Amino acid sequence: MDEAIRNQILALLDQHRIMTIATLRPDGWPQATTVGYVNEGLTLYFLCGLDSQKAANLARDDRVSLAIDHDTPDLMAITGLSMAAHAQAVVDRDEANRILGLLPLKYPENIAVPIPMPTPEDVRIFRVTPTVISVLDYSKGFGHTELVTC
Repeated sequence: MDEAIRNQILALLDQHRIMTIATLRPDGWPQATTVGYVNEGLTLYFLCGLDSQKAANLARDDRVSLAIDHDTPDLMAITGLSMAAHAQAVVDRDEANRILGLLPLKYPENIAVPIPMPTPEDVRIFRVTPTVISVLDYSKGFGHTELVTC
């Protein structure tokens, strides 16, 4: 991956904080849900409930597809990312605490009105490692994408 496209991907990841992630249900149908995320470089992390459908789906099959984007009134200003990735539960307590520590940086509004921070025992944390990233940038033409293999 060349440096320019990597920087574009990182900029998009840093500009956003929610994504739609699709997991596979037991019957084979995809299940898409919206979650908040933090990232360290190209690695994304999200939290979900211990007994959530996402956690159960990922326990069976770690493959995910996700999309990160935003609304814009200008059709030709659409930008975003979609990824094929693998999601593994974070089991290392130090890694889990480090990720939980990143949340206030991505969500600074919660510092002003503090909410109770979950502990690693309260939530399931998943590490999302992309295998293929599609960079969407309509400013380069309608539907323009660049496919990047990780």
